[in-house]
Amino acid sequence: MAGAIAGAALQLQQAVLWPAGRYAALAVAASLALYAIWRTRRHGRMAVAAWLVLAALASAGLTGWRAVVYVGDALDPSLEGRDLQVTGVIAQMPQHDESGTRFRLDVESARWAGDAASEPPPPRVPRRIALGWYAEGTGLWGRGAEEAAAPPQAPRRPAALHAGERWRLTVRLKAPHGNLNPHGFDQELQLWEQGVQATGYVRTGARDAPPERLAATWRHPVERAREAVRDAVFERVTDRRLAGVIAALVTGDQGAIDRADWDVYRATGVAHLMAISGLHITMFAWLAALLVGALWRRSTRLMLRWPAQQAALVGGVALAGLYALFSGWGVPSQRTVWMLATVALLRIVGRRWPWPCVWLLACAVVVTVDPWALMQAGFWLSFVAVAALFATDAMAEAGQALTWRRRLARLAREQAVVTLALTPLTLLLFQQVSVVGLFANALAIPWVTLVVTPLAMLGALVPWAWDAAAWAVQGLSWWLQWLAALPFATVSTAAPPLWAAVGGVAGGVLLAMRLPWSVRVLGLPLLLPVVLWQAPRPPVGEFELLAADIGQGNAVLVRTATHSLLYDAGPRYSLESDAGHRVLVPLLRAGGERLDTVVLSHRDSDHTGGAPAVLAMQPQAALLSSIEAAHPAQTLRPAQRCIAGQRWVWDGVVFEVLHPRAADYDAPSVKPNTVSCVLRIGNGHAAVLLAGDIERAQEAALVARSAEGALRADLLLVPHHGSESSSSPALLDAVQPRLALMQAGYRNRFGHPAPPVREAYEARGTTVIDSPHCGAAQWSSRAPQAVRCERATQARYWHHRVP
Repeated sequence: MAGAIAGAALQLQQAVLWPAGRYAALAVAASLALYAIWRTRRHGRMAVAAWLVLAALASAGLTGWRAVVYVGDALDPSLEGRDLQVTGVIAQMPQHDESGTRFRLDVESARWAGDAASEPPPPRVPRRIALGWYAEGTGLWGRGAEEAAAPPQAPRRPAALHAGERWRLTVRLKAPHGNLNPHGFDQELQLWEQGVQATGYVRTGARDAPPERLAATWRHPVERAREAVRDAVFERVTDRRLAGVIAALVTGDQGAIDRADWDVYRATGVAHLMAISGLHITMFAWLAALLVGALWRRSTRLMLRWPAQQAALVGGVALAGLYALFSGWGVPSQRTVWMLATVALLRIVGRRWPWPCVWLLACAVVVTVDPWALMQAGFWLSFVAVAALFATDAMAEAGQALTWRRRLARLAREQAVVTLALTPLTLLLFQQVSVVGLFANALAIPWVTLVVTPLAMLGALVPWAWDAAAWAVQGLSWWLQWLAALPFATVSTAAPPLWAAVGGVAGGVLLAMRLPWSVRVLGLPLLLPVVLWQAPRPPVGEFELLAADIGQGNAVLVRTATHSLLYDAGPRYSLESDAGHRVLVPLLRAGGERLDTVVLSHRDSDHTGGAPAVLAMQPQAALLSSIEAAHPAQTLRPAQRCIAGQRWVWDGVVFEVLHPRAADYDAPSVKPNTVSCVLRIGNGHAAVLLAGDIERAQEAALVARSAEGALRADLLLVPHHGSESSSSPALLDAVQPRLALMQAGYRNRFGHPAPPVREAYEARGTTVIDSPHCGAAQWSSRAPQAVRCERATQARYWHHRVP
């Protein structure tokens, strides 16, 4: 069991896959060797060691073979950006927001669209793709360059889509490509686990064939039922925030919950309750087992055929599986169902294994079914919590009559044990833990599990129950909002190394175990590295730069020995999502950063979209910008205007504002790009130039008023993301950068960086680094000729490799 888990974990570290035959040979050979050892009936130490090694090899071979088979259905890179006409069935209930509709499509056939319709051979499209049908006139990412250039128009909503319908659509696809940052969310892994091998959007231009609904099919009946229930919830409950929580609890649609509510739930440590989680599945299985057992005992014939206890186990797991299926069959639900099935099978066959063996077997079953679950935070949180409860209980209440007071005390103790054990792990995974989580969960767990969730589920049969569920959610929200508003509600620390987190979990379990206090206190030193860990910083006189992978936009973190500055805050993706929440806040939290200054180079949303989240997280940071007085960011933090000549020194590192001049703000019809704040950072032997979105006219003026060599820099943040309107020869000759960093989105609608611009840099011997190929880029003044790319150092085989 342990060998199977270790083998899968080892294979997941591979950056590049081997040929399928090598994995198959490894799995077959290891399995045959395991069978041979089993036949010999040997149980010595050498035999156990051989079992572990061979099980690991077999597991690694099987996992790798599955990965190779999956990759064989990947999108051909030659199809990216081309118009295709696909016919398929909507596989999941569509997700709606202000920008349009997102959905999954099971592709049945594909052909070339438009003028290329007769081109042989027909395109081979992956079996499942993720599409967006965006409202026309919203101006959001994902639309073609020619559409983006069209004059603004009133938004036109996409047609109504429903699960199980067959549609013919003209689409433009690309490989799954997500942002890759230190301690960041791995979207490409999520899409891999969900079986999505291409993403794209529906084409609705004047020259495109209009989308056509062909038929309603019998396929995906569960998804159709989920969609009907979700829509009924929103029709019944007028408050959309309350309706979103109810819909999430019934159908597993986590996207229905408002982002502000998610912030409250995370701050109070109850986020695991607000969607279908392992706790909900387990509770449902327990209630279902009680019901099946009670009904079974009412029939003498059934009792004679099969014991009620075993029937209750099978019925409880089966009904829990149906509940998990209806809730979307998410990864947490799948893990719980396989774990429950494993424990139930052991009981049915009469096995009474020690708890570590039961725990390992459940883990091995889950990993065998889904090896990539090992890379998910939820896997470790759930299994570490179960292990902590097993390790600290020791059957202390066995044989004792459990009064309601004892039951209450036991529940409180279990919650305390889980909190102690998971705090270090939570800090490792999320760099934040809720201080009020114990108090919040003390009320939220029984309230959500025994009141809100049953009412929400009952509403599918009796709609008025949803009204009662909404009142229950509202009451809980008042309590959680009050807790989240407390100044000490959460604690954030820098991401500790793995060794510190493992020691911290061990220390938390030791403190919770039923041992003398003289032994328990030995767990305190194990907790200290997690709590006190500080991320290393550059020495005095040196500085570091981290260009976050945020898609189409700029966001650069600059660190000295004791100070930090953020240059731009990335784009806004939609009303509910921006680079601040998704990338920068987790990144700053993981590094334990306390920003001294936030520089917003200019007003464009791809530079300021994440600013509200960052400024809310960093209340002490000063704001330096060229934004106008009426800009919304001014309501969050009054901004000091950046003007050429401003200069300050941090830890021996000089920061200078080179543009704009004060007179530039007074020019008629000032464009945002023309007053971009240009910042030069240097320490005497290395320098960086952050150029915002200045264009050729501003570049020429900057070069003309700068002394010889004053603009020289080892690294240049390429102006305007590599647009042809910038990066003039005069600027390149004045800066003479070794490295050119281009922050741009993969296959963005503007075509950044433009090929002639890239060629101009390369012709001068400058190394070009762009976000799609590099991910987050890290640079240090101690090694000014090198850049550390996240996609290179943390490469895994499921990560997209840009041609």
